[in-house]
Amino acid sequence: MDAYWESFTPGEGRRRPRADALSDARRITLNGRWRFRLSPTAAGTGPAFVRAGFDDSRWDEITVPAHWVLEPVTPLAGGPARSLRGTGEGPVYTNTALPVPLDPPLVPTENPTGDYRLVFRVPDDWGAAVLRFQGIDSCAKVWLNGEPLGFSTGSRLPVEFDAPVVPGENVLAVRVHRWSSGTYLEDQDMWWLPGIFRDVEVIERPDGAIDDHFVHADFDHETGLGTLRVEASEPAVVEIPELGVRMAAGQSATVPVEPWSAESPRLYDGTLTGAGETVELRIGFRTVAVVDGTLTVNGRRVLLRGVNRHEHDPDSGRALDHQTMVRDIVLMKQHNINAVRTSHYPPHPDFLRLCDDYGLWVVVECDLETHGFIYAGWEGNPPADTRWLPAMLDRTRRMVERDKNRPSVIIWSLANESWVGENFDALESWVRDRDPSRPIHYERDPSYRNSDFYSLMYPAQELLEQIGRREEPRPEGVSDEEDSRRRTLPFLLCEYAHAMGNGPGSLVDYQRILESSDRFCGAFVWEWIDHGFRHRAGDGEYFMHGGDVAYAPNGGRYCLDGLLFPDRTPSPGLHELKKAIEPVAIEIDTTVSIRNRHDVRGLDHLAFRWRLEVDGERREEGDLPVPPVPPGESAEVPLPARPGGEPGEWWLTVEARLVGDTPWAPAGHVVAWGQGLLADGAPRSRPPRATTPARQADDGLIALGDARFDPVSGGLVRLGSVKVDGPVLDLGRAPIENDRGQGGVNDLASVWRAVGLDRLRHRTDLVEPDGDVLRVAGRAAASAHPHALAYRFDWCHDDGGLRVDVSVDFTGPWADTPHRHLEIVPPRLGLRMSLPAAYARARWFGRGPGESYVDSCAAARVGRYDATVEELQVGYPVPQENGNRLDIRWLELSGPGVPLLRVDGSPTFGFAARRWTSEELGRARHRHELVDSGRLWLNVDHAQQGLGSAACGPALPERYRVPRTSTTWSVRLSLH
Repeated sequence: MDAYWESFTPGEGRRRPRADALSDARRITLNGRWRFRLSPTAAGTGPAFVRAGFDDSRWDEITVPAHWVLEPVTPLAGGPARSLRGTGEGPVYTNTALPVPLDPPLVPTENPTGDYRLVFRVPDDWGAAVLRFQGIDSCAKVWLNGEPLGFSTGSRLPVEFDAPVVPGENVLAVRVHRWSSGTYLEDQDMWWLPGIFRDVEVIERPDGAIDDHFVHADFDHETGLGTLRVEASEPAVVEIPELGVRMAAGQSATVPVEPWSAESPRLYDGTLTGAGETVELRIGFRTVAVVDGTLTVNGRRVLLRGVNRHEHDPDSGRALDHQTMVRDIVLMKQHNINAVRTSHYPPHPDFLRLCDDYGLWVVVECDLETHGFIYAGWEGNPPADTRWLPAMLDRTRRMVERDKNRPSVIIWSLANESWVGENFDALESWVRDRDPSRPIHYERDPSYRNSDFYSLMYPAQELLEQIGRREEPRPEGVSDEEDSRRRTLPFLLCEYAHAMGNGPGSLVDYQRILESSDRFCGAFVWEWIDHGFRHRAGDGEYFMHGGDVAYAPNGGRYCLDGLLFPDRTPSPGLHELKKAIEPVAIEIDTTVSIRNRHDVRGLDHLAFRWRLEVDGERREEGDLPVPPVPPGESAEVPLPARPGGEPGEWWLTVEARLVGDTPWAPAGHVVAWGQGLLADGAPRSRPPRATTPARQADDGLIALGDARFDPVSGGLVRLGSVKVDGPVLDLGRAPIENDRGQGGVNDLASVWRAVGLDRLRHRTDLVEPDGDVLRVAGRAAASAHPHALAYRFDWCHDDGGLRVDVSVDFTGPWADTPHRHLEIVPPRLGLRMSLPAAYARARWFGRGPGESYVDSCAAARVGRYDATVEELQVGYPVPQENGNRLDIRWLELSGPGVPLLRVDGSPTFGFAARRWTSEELGRARHRHELVDSGRLWLNVDHAQQGLGSAACGPALPERYRVPRTSTTWSVRLSLH
């Protein structure tokens, strides 16, 4: 048997790649139910299945497009559906490691192979036809009516075969191998999902059909003229009625036009008509150039505020339908995202059509990554081996030819994380010859000899600031000439802000740096969506990650790293990104400052509204007149209102809202907002009131007003009628993914466990009534370790409540541990107590409505908010610290049958309220494992460290850590 799937050859029998196009050519979709049989080796079911008379009546049935490891396989004999999900035969996730031994181009004999069969009908009047597959993972051989058409690798790229169809019934047979030589080129930090997962169709090719076309639509920003030339493979006529253009293909026309941009995606509809076919044209005029080290489009510097986007759906994997693609783009536009890097392969062509329509800058990346060769010290890496050049060039050609007419595509990316090699020279040369209108990106080669951009992943903020000043350190192993050229290049941050779990932090900090220098042309958050699969096992439904599959190597939870949860629910991180990159910056002080951060458009599409509140209660509101503000410019507008005479915090909020409906949001959608404190008339200290001395009560407890304390532990056990357990000092949190670092680097969670911050033991040294004060002092430390916290709680009662003044000192050798490379810094410093389960609702004045942390709080406005305890939680697929609210002035907890409990800060605190402890939260592997403990656990924090993005990125900046210094704070509890 010819082992074509293990060949360096990328394919045979295929037609030359061509532009993705919609036309009036007749076509037959072959999407639907196919016959299917899965076999354990590349031999499949043998040679007979390709024949027209083959009996497949006992075969299974499967949907196309789909992945067989996700799609339930339905036996036609009437047996139960089988699902491979959650088994080693099913979806497999790796990050950098290849799932096959490094022995290129060979793969194991154990190679699951799916044989597909479909009988379809063709009209009697059809002639020549083309069979098109938009995506098959990872290698497929195709037969039509028993005759071989050829084979192909390159999973996420289209492939076409000449299809000698016959009138009436035709039999299509496709053999798909899970592993192939192409596997070595597709190690792209994703689930390995085999099958025919994109559309399949047969397209008629009558005489005179237009096989290919190339639209050149440039824009001269100085004259406002667009120049159009359309190349065609056949004689044809170009018509653009709106522009009054009618000309032969190959000719040029220069006319006044409105340019295309992500902010104003102006398209002109037209046709390209040949003797046998009319092709639809959607033309956007724009010119992309790198000028003096700056990326420009239509003569203006642009700043890409982007995300990396894998194709993913929690049920169908990479087999996305049109509405899911629309949903992605609508969510991006609603959250101020203006650019997409198609990591790490070309997406379904419909997605790029939608980017043209809705307006997104796009970096299209080739279906090429060889990251797994890092485990061999890059020995045998395909870019450095000329035997792989045909396959690499084939993938590049198929990408460029398919997407060359998309105005949204402004940059070609040759590959991702494939190190270096001379094959990239050939790829670059071919792209520049075929399409000199777009710049080229490739990040991993430190010489950047094949790239028009200097580019990095996950730099620290300090390094990014150096890059903006062109003062960055020189990469190792590059020549003087290479380094000199690199310093002239614009900088593209192709991955940053790893959005794994609760995070990322510092989005506002990064954006500030990215806007500080024209050298920066943009950045792409990693990444758009969590790659989790909806799964039911045992007692619950949850989102399955790589670690839930019994297969090695395994990338574990690393696939859950998106701004959307797997079901496309926006995460708090996406809300924070929307605020960080909003296209209008609104700052409020003695005036309202409006800065237009758009690349090309003014603010006439926005209306500005203001609202004045005191302590979160609305007092006035109205429209804010804003003069015209060109892109990149600012305007100062007088304050529309002044504080009144009431005591309290007077906050002015200004919002920029859409004036009219758009394809991605209705009129009134909030694009940007700003908030400023105009006056703070809140009392800084409570007036003196009558106090009550601490005394021994008849029940053996210590009484302080209506509060009762344990005389041994000093703990508060009752406040009025409310049973309380605590408060105690709390230093730990359920680790977020960024607390775990990557590969042992920045693994704060391991240090916390090693030194016992999650198992503090509390010792009470003093419980002493002293007049109006009950003084409780003690020590909190972990077993086997000398470092500790010495604390003192001074409780006092007045007519309105119970106040505690907390003093904490860090004692012992906190830095002298086996983990000297990581200083022991607690993630939290605060109080924790438990309350009756009847407390079910929270109302507060502070930041909200969503969660906030010290390095991720820009999206949280100061105001009054109300939520149930359940609504306070954020359902990260892997349970971890969540639901914190910052800058809380007061908090009220209520519920049936219990008095309202109020907590007042002096001046503020952070809080979280849960039905389970932090320890229980940290032990759970999936959300459904969290069980109501029968109590409400309340954290009232003085400080909690930030989020960062150290799961794949730099360490958490020092300014966002909890300082290990002597600290005092106060809170007040009262019942109402």
